[in-house]
Formats: sequence, C-alpha cells, structure tokens
Amino acid sequence: MNESLPQLGGLSAQQFLRRHWQRRPVLMRGAALGAAGRISRQELFALARLPGVESRLVRGAEGHWTLRHGPFARLPALREPQWTLLVQGCEAHLPVARALMDAYRFLPDARLDDVMVSWAADGGGVGPHVDAYDVFLVQVAGRRRWRVSHQRDLGLIDGLPLKILRDFRAEHDWVLEAGDILYLPPLWAHDGVALGADCITASVGFRAPSQQELAQSLLPRLLDADDDLPALQRRYGDAGMAASATPAALPPALQQFAREALQKALAQPRLLERALGEWLSEPKAQQDFEPLLAPGQALRLAPGSRMLYDEQHVFVNGESFRAAGRDARLMRSLADTRQLCAVDRAKLSPAARQLVNEWLEEGWLWPSSI
Repeated sequence: MNESLPQLGGLSAQQFLRRHWQRRPVLMRGAALGAAGRISRQELFALARLPGVESRLVRGAEGHWTLRHGPFARLPALREPQWTLLVQGCEAHLPVARALMDAYRFLPDARLDDVMVSWAADGGGVGPHVDAYDVFLVQVAGRRRWRVSHQRDLGLIDGLPLKILRDFRAEHDWVLEAGDILYLPPLWAHDGVALGADCITASVGFRAPSQQELAQSLLPRLLDADDDLPALQRRYGDAGMAASATPAALPPALQQFAREALQKALAQPRLLERALGEWLSEPKAQQDFEPLLAPGQALRLAPGSRMLYDEQHVFVNGESFRAAGRDARLMRSLADTRQLCAVDRAKLSPAARQLVNEWLEEGWLWPSSI
C-alpha cells in the first residue's frame, strides 16, 4: 500500500486516500498510458447494439438536449457534432475496462460500481452535472476539456431529460490528453466537452448508497429470507380490548406490534449481513453469463462476476453461501485475487468443488491457464 502507483500519478494508495479521496480533485498526467488507444470506437458501437448492454445516446448543448436508450441499430453520422454515446458495465465486455477497474482494487470491491465508456463527437458531452459518488475519468483517446466547480448551488434546469445544473460556474479548467486521469470526489460539479471527434473517456465509478436506498433494498431481503424466523411468527391479538368510539383510529398496540416486528427482523443473527452481501454482490441488471469452453483446471472469475465475503459467508452474484475452515480461506482468496490455481482448487472439499462446478456451468467462473 506504500508503493507508488502509476494510476494515481505516482502516489501510493495511502497517500492518495489521505490527500485526495473524498476531499479534492487531482489531475494525473500520463497515469493511464497503458490504456490509451486500447478501446476502439468500433468496440463501443458494437456493444451499443446488444440488448444485454445498457447504453444511452445524448445529443445537444446549450439547453437543448435529447436522451435515447439503447440498443441502437443506427447511430448519428461521425461528422455530426455534439453527440455522445455512453455504454455502462464495459468491464464485463472489454479487457481494458476490466483492467482499469482492477487498478483501483486497493478500495473495497463493495464500493466499486462499473466502468462506463463514452465516445463523443466534436463538442459532445452530457452537460454540467454532479455525481453522488467518486469517479476516475480516464482519457483513453482524443481530447476532452473538463471544467470543475465545488459550488454550493446544485439546482437543476427543469424540463430536461438530463440532470443539468442551472447555474454552473467553473473554478478549474483542464484539457485531458490520451493517458490522463482526473479524479473527482462526490458532489463536485463538472462539465466535459470533447475537443474534436473520436474522444473516448472511461469513467471508473463507485457505489455510494444512501441510507434510504439501503433500507429499501435490504428490508425486503430480510423478510424474504429462507431462514425460519420463529420470532416473527406470532400474530397480533387484542383479547380484552375495550369497545371503540373511534373505529378509524389506528390502535397504538398494533403500531407497537409492527415496530417490534421490524426490530426483531433486524436483530436476527447474521441476517442483515447476509442481505447486505447478497445485494452488494448482485451483477448489473443486464448482465448475462455464458460458460467459457476452454481447457484448464485453474479458475478465474468471469469479468462481470462480483464476489465478496464476510466472516460467515461468501457472496457471488447476489447469492450467499456459508463457508468455514480451508474452504473459506480458498474462497476468500478467489474473491480477493479473482483467480484460483489448480492446486488450490484440488484442496476444496467435495461440497465446495461441486459448488465451483455449478458456478462454472453458470458462467460465473471461467477456466484459466494459470
């Protein structure tokens, strides 16, 4: 964690986290030269044609904007200015995008979201906006001008299909060349405009769920758990209740009974942790998995697979599994390194080997030659 990293402009992970993470932007020149030019326009356009890939087409500027969702059989002419194609989840389809995402795995996988790649014609962009999460903006090809502001006024223009700031006032102005990286913390307003055609930018984004989003996602999982929850089987009763002259009023005893039900659900051992791990490990909604027919006893996670773990569980693509002892150590190693050598695979218990075989059949794991 103390070695200098090119993707951080020569800073170590610890230095970057201490100086910049969720604090201030930093421009790192030439930090991604290995990725420069290795994602092509043809690859992105091909992905945008697929129904299993999330893509968007943004056109316009200066208050006149349109937004369409893919897949796209046809796209605007390359010479037409002021349009942008955005493709989400590219780490599942493009090795370079997967490598970009892996470059930031000094941060927890539970925080990594995906790699969005955009292609823009001259003048293309999506307007000044803010993101509620950290992002690394990697210039893969062409040039893009980024204007950045830490303004307090985050009001939006009404009536547009995009969330564009009403009064954007830039404080920083940078032009990124191929190989440059710009890091932005959450809620820093920014506006990126392509300078010339064939502008390709990869955005490595991070998850930052609100407590409301967590509650909305986790509470249904708690109540739909496979576990038998005897503490929640008791039904409401009101024997000895007095006659009511206000029948429409909610009984306070019933309100308290409902409050206790939620408290008991949250108090179940390891149930909340299990629900959180399953939710955080869910792949993108459009993600399809296909088995890879290749030789090799070693294994690697498919590019679109998400694998996490805690003290009791292993989580893979939205499902949870109990693991202990050597199986747990080997599964955690698979999650951390995204690969498992043939020797370690042979050390798995029969039940764990069967589980691994099922993941191979699902396409969650791929054979590897390591």
